[in-house]
Amino acid sequence: MALLEVEEKNDLSVETLLTTYNSDSDRVSMHGLSLELLEKQTEALGLPLKKIALSGTTPMQEYNEIMQKATSELKEQGFTHSIFGDIFLEDLKAYREEEAQKAGMEVVFPLWQKNTKNLIKNFIELGYKAVVVCIDAQKLNSSFCGREIDFDFLNDLPQNVDPCGENGEFHTFVYDGPRFSNPVQFKKGEQVLRDFSPSTSEGDSCFTDEKDWSQKFYYQELIWF
Repeated sequence: MALLEVEEKNDLSVETLLTTYNSDSDRVSMHGLSLELLEKQTEALGLPLKKIALSGTTPMQEYNEIMQKATSELKEQGFTHSIFGDIFLEDLKAYREEEAQKAGMEVVFPLWQKNTKNLIKNFIELGYKAVVVCIDAQKLNSSFCGREIDFDFLNDLPQNVDPCGENGEFHTFVYDGPRFSNPVQFKKGEQVLRDFSPSTSEGDSCFTDEKDWSQKFYYQELIWF
């Protein structure tokens, strides 16, 4: 939705996508999505993809240094703006702005402060298709993992869960829609519960900053075919 919004309403030309992934598992951090599906998605969007490999134990300071290097390289190549899909998390917005400023990049938030209920309804009505690939087990039960984002899904969400999952309640894989040249083909594999706690060696620890925390997430495996 951020991509669609910026292309329709801003005089900016989006020329590349940038994402990090966990080099220990070759998957997108938090989403648990395979690199193969990520690449098929970006091919369907018709945009090149720059991938940054990060170990699952990368500390925050090293993460910032790696991202600064990547952003500075893009700046040297002529890129001027970084676009993010954040909606209402003030601390995350401030963090992105601070880090982008160091590299001389301007930051754009096309979805900022939009009503999340209206935003997800618009997403569905436009014909976008998405499947839930990860849920916070403290916020939702396992039945939500693997479900399609549709009006039934929205109606079933508890009142304390944001319709767009903006607080990290769930993560999705978008596989079709008006911006896609073709739907990304996949089948569902197994569903697993993973424990990202200080006692485990796994997890996207670059965002924990070594804090005492414990989180459990359900993941829905998607397999490209």
